[in-house]
Amino acid sequence: MKDITIISEGHLMDSGLLSEILNLITSEELDYRIEKIDIGKKAFEPSRAEIKIFAEDTESLELVLSKLIPLGAYEKGAVNAHFELSSRDSHAPEGFYSSTNHRTEVYSGNIWNPVEEQRMDAVIIKKGNRFICTKIRDIKKGDAVLCGSDSVRVYPPAAEKKDHGFAFMTNEVSSERSYDVAVDTIAEELRQIKAKGGKTVVVCGPVVIHTGGAPALSALIREGYIQGFLGGNAVAVHDLETYYYGTSLGVDMKNGKPTHGGHNHHMRAINKINGFGSIKAAVEAGDLKDGLMYQVVKSDIPYCLAGSIRDDGPLPETVNDMIEAQAQYAQIIKDTDMILMLSSMLHSIGTGNMTPSWVKTVCIDINPAVVTKLADRGTGQAVGIVSDVGLFLIALAGRLGLDF
Repeated sequence: MKDITIISEGHLMDSGLLSEILNLITSEELDYRIEKIDIGKKAFEPSRAEIKIFAEDTESLELVLSKLIPLGAYEKGAVNAHFELSSRDSHAPEGFYSSTNHRTEVYSGNIWNPVEEQRMDAVIIKKGNRFICTKIRDIKKGDAVLCGSDSVRVYPPAAEKKDHGFAFMTNEVSSERSYDVAVDTIAEELRQIKAKGGKTVVVCGPVVIHTGGAPALSALIREGYIQGFLGGNAVAVHDLETYYYGTSLGVDMKNGKPTHGGHNHHMRAINKINGFGSIKAAVEAGDLKDGLMYQVVKSDIPYCLAGSIRDDGPLPETVNDMIEAQAQYAQIIKDTDMILMLSSMLHSIGTGNMTPSWVKTVCIDINPAVVTKLADRGTGQAVGIVSDVGLFLIALAGRLGLDF
């Protein structure tokens, strides 16, 4: 009989994490014994458990350990990390460790070392005394790549101390969650982030324009509550269409009726911007004087419009190189405190895939399945508010006392 001892630390009881660990062990048809457990008596005190796992062979122990690591468990008496050199660019050694989006440490030099630039689906490279998450495509020949998971320690959000001011933000998706409480909580969070000089980024879809939420979002940007803007070609195109022609997707924004010839308004808006060379140039020339993209430019916050195969135009600012768009998205969300995802499923999933799990992530969408898909693709910290995004933004700006 073979055995290993694992250690799990954090808020194990109230999060249900200990039960999840034990259930995983038994689901693998292995036996265990809790060797030692210290339960935190107060809300801020973590718990610590040592669990010995038994199996018939070493391979079964290695397999269950690899599944326990994402839950924050690590092997007692961890060995120093094993690194192998990459033999060519964009290629990792066969046994590379694939990262999660949770806070991670690597045991090397007989100490636990923090990992930088945390994100999911990356390798961990050692550069001097630094350990950095790196996409496979960015590996260079000769890079020291972490192999195996025995020396990795992960801190899932469930094990960390919860922010009780954000307590309603569980990742349960429900249309029955109190709308007023949700708006009040996010408004207060925005106030606190702004007051401390923090950072909030929005991921914005064209539905924000269609539902009339753009003026409210513009006010949030104008008053310094938003420090970064991510979207695609469409949100900018329909915002410009609204400014120049009063329509979105050809529908009059005042009476909600289709307009004669309105189906080509978005193309005419693109053509106007092409005549200036960029959205910024249209603002500087005094031709574009209002709207969401006007406010993004005037407020001088970083933004990226990531292109797609279905884009009309696209606008001059739209980034059509997907690798470059990913890099710009990643740079804009760096050191972010909160991300608001506003009715843009694909851009939200893409952003979630490069966001650490400790960043507060809120997805507002009329379709609860959007949040479910976001969580299924790894952004487990994302919480959903089922609402018309336009009405939600109007309510949020109103709570903050903004004019728009």
